Amino acid sequence: MSAPTASVRARPAGAPPAPRLRLGRRARRALLTAHIAVSVGLLGDSAGYLAVAVRAAGADDPAAARAAYEILDLFAFAFGIPLSFAALATGLALGWTSSWGVLRTPWVAAKLALLVSVIAVGAIVLGPGVAARLDGGGSPAAPIAGAAWDVAVLALATGLSVFRPGRPRARRAQAAGSSTS
Repeated sequence: MSAPTASVRARPAGAPPAPRLRLGRRARRALLTAHIAVSVGLLGDSAGYLAVAVRAAGADDPAAARAAYEILDLFAFAFGIPLSFAALATGLALGWTSSWGVLRTPWVAAKLALLVSVIAVGAIVLGPGVAARLDGGGSPAAPIAGAAWDVAVLALATGLSVFRPGRPRARRAQAAGSSTS
């Protein structure tokens, strides 16, 4: 007797590959809601961070400036870092469980790169910039520039989520191959 075999249904040409892991409708919506909530929270945190950084840079009173930089330090550890990694984790989970994939479509890949840049700017510019200001050195421009970058790229990522430009890479390659035939 031979072992039973599972039937494999052929996927239509041009169809996106099936996701590796399937989520039920409610679980997917819950994950999507969590991703939107933490991403919007991160954008709000970055905008608030920018406003406080501008206020700190323009403060005439050194005690007020120091208090503002202490608030920025708090924003980073209480909100920025956890929200950044929560957005990354929920975004990757959505990509792995949907036909959009993580690197399959240009807009999802761009959102991933933008979020990684936000995390990098936090680690390379914002954290050290605020620490230097608290130690009495550094430039007030670093926290402002880093926060402005974060706000701009998170707003761009939001736009990419709404407009979803580009087709999946597999379909683009197929379309290019069929147009040259």
